[in-house]
Amino acid sequence: MAVNFLNRNVSDLCVGKPALRPLPAAATIAEALAVLKKSGEAHVSVWSCDHLKKVLEGSNCECCCVGKICLVDVICFLCKNENLDNPSKALEAPVSQILPKGDYIVRHLAPNSSLLEAIDYILEGTQNLVIPIQKYMSRNTRTKLSKSSSLSCKHHDGVEYCWLTQEDIVRFLLNSIGVFSPMPTFSIESLNIIDNNVMTVCYHDPAISALDSLALAHVEQTSVAVVDDHNKLIGEISPSTLAYCDETAAAAIMALSAGDLMAYIDCGGPPDDLIELVKTRLQEKKLGAVLELMDEEFSLSSSSSSASSCSSDDELGVCRNNGSVRYSSARRAEAITCYPSSSLVAVMIQALAHRASSVWVMDEDNTLIGSVTFKGILKVFRSLANARSATK
Repeated sequence: MAVNFLNRNVSDLCVGKPALRPLPAAATIAEALAVLKKSGEAHVSVWSCDHLKKVLEGSNCECCCVGKICLVDVICFLCKNENLDNPSKALEAPVSQILPKGDYIVRHLAPNSSLLEAIDYILEGTQNLVIPIQKYMSRNTRTKLSKSSSLSCKHHDGVEYCWLTQEDIVRFLLNSIGVFSPMPTFSIESLNIIDNNVMTVCYHDPAISALDSLALAHVEQTSVAVVDDHNKLIGEISPSTLAYCDETAAAAIMALSAGDLMAYIDCGGPPDDLIELVKTRLQEKKLGAVLELMDEEFSLSSSSSSASSCSSDDELGVCRNNGSVRYSSARRAEAITCYPSSSLVAVMIQALAHRASSVWVMDEDNTLIGSVTFKGILKVFRSLANARSATK
């Protein structure tokens, strides 16, 4: 029964999913940043088309999603030494410079593909699966979209696309968890899915020392644990939280300790005292260009909030206050924890409830042991099909 469930079509997971908004591969990082801020979403899809306009007009032009961009990519890019002297110029670089190289982070998949096939791709390293969700678009609709500044990417026959994430698949499995009984009641220790190879940074260490770990955590969809001198977990620096910040977080990474950075990126926006601390330390480090970028961003946020506390964005329908709509969409930087004896289903519920892609595993004296990720969870469900094949 469980194996039959895993053979269901991925189109079953696409019901109600919004269509992707395209960003041309030729766009600049600044343009990607503007789309992210306007949409309030964590990621924007990057598409390579012969001519996007021809797609809208119904020609035989093919479009392909080649990657995705989020604020974490922008922030890590701005933190590179070669971009510190002129971050504004760095933002004019093409988005191709910050797309992952060589890895199939994004992959197209037919709607009649099985859930099992989708899981296999994710276990190989894919983060987002691009699935067709619409097969027809009227001429009037196509004309409207061609006049819009925020387009949904389409194939020549009017197909729109959504994408599925690791979280989407784990949530779908949890909603039918009884099909897999009794396996979900087993402990994560007995299922051997605790990953002991975790990335850590000490609370008082400079946040910039964790930049490489943060970039890797972003690719692997994990987090960087913030620990004390005895490896006790204090908190985490999570890419999923950082993705809802703005580019000024790059300045915070350059100036703050790992512990202070946790407070800076926590939902609700950075506190005033930390903003001033960042500015002071940037001056001490003679990073005037980064400071100018920070002042410019906060000035824009302040002016936009004074103009209107709630915009009539007909696509989003969201209120914006002090530019904090992105921060308010993020989860808190508090680390989510469990124990080796925790059941698989309990860990799944924890991760999904907190929108966390990984859960930290602690021992009895709260020392960090490792973590459980969505990918590790999906390996367990994939093993059911492997076991079935072995008995044939």
